[in-house]
Amino acid sequence: MRFVVMTLFPAAFDSLLGTSLFGKAIEAGRLEVETIDIRDFSEGKHRVVDDSPYGGGAGMVMKVDPVSRAIASARAQHPGLHVALLTPQGRPLDQAHVARLAQHESLGLVCGRYEGVDERVRSYVDEELSVGDFVLSGGEPAAWIVMDAVSRLVPGVLGCGESTVEESFSLQGMLEYPQYTRPREFDGRTVPEVLLSGDHGAIARWRKRQALLRTARKRPDLFELLDLDDEMRIWLEEEGLKKNED
Repeated sequence: MRFVVMTLFPAAFDSLLGTSLFGKAIEAGRLEVETIDIRDFSEGKHRVVDDSPYGGGAGMVMKVDPVSRAIASARAQHPGLHVALLTPQGRPLDQAHVARLAQHESLGLVCGRYEGVDERVRSYVDEELSVGDFVLSGGEPAAWIVMDAVSRLVPGVLGCGESTVEESFSLQGMLEYPQYTRPREFDGRTVPEVLLSGDHGAIARWRKRQALLRTARKRPDLFELLDLDDEMRIWLEEEGLKKNED
């Protein structure tokens, strides 16, 4: 997997690329990360990349010409590059879409700044992505999130392939079940006996039940989207919980 990040602040990614996940994957050749400085595609000695908005208003807007040139250069270097603009107006990112993004050989991420990008930039990208309904100072933190989430699905990046399956949002759309490790008892709190039983079937059922109950209590929005089997309905009844299936 190759990430091509188009940004005004390439240095913002230096520390990220030195962390264990990215650093080891890059060293092993499983990931490639290229940063493109959008300022390199501006005109004039001052490398201007923003201007005041037509019609007036506060703040500055990223100009279409340097951004579009940066995208064109990235596409020329990497044929087949899938380019996403990071913006609050984009499609909300979820695990299913992360999995689709991971299927691309090369993924381009355009980081906006200031009051956003000239509207015409949208015609040069393949899609728009949002990492949440909140405002960031720029697209760089959003790009980190996308890269981290997608990288975890690239074969060989994580040490254990099952880790990506048994995580929140990969368990049939449920949150992850509770996890425990040593010590067995701490401050009067003990590890559930079933996890010490060695009965893998019982452990799997316990984990599924806990994931279901945790989702119902913590994320009712996700809970309402679940397809329940008979066993799951029984567990909910035992806990006095119910899903609206009308």
